[in-house]
Amino acid sequence: MYAGASRVVASLWKVDDAATAELMGRFYKGILKDGLAPAAALQRAQVEMRKQKRWSAPYYWAGFVMQGQW
Repeated sequence: MYAGASRVVASLWKVDDAATAELMGRFYKGILKDGLAPAAALQRAQVEMRKQKRWSAPYYWAGFVMQGQW
């Protein structure tokens, strides 16, 4: 944010690399392909992850938060 970014997505704890890649793929798809606002894309990515048996534990998706302009 010091470099001028209006928002930052960060994790509150160390998250599995594969889970992070899955979540970020869904997040950016929501923004770039589906035209969602970043906050809505993050929320949808987290909900989708929660519904998948492999990623259903909050450890994999709940630690990601958005700071800055929503």
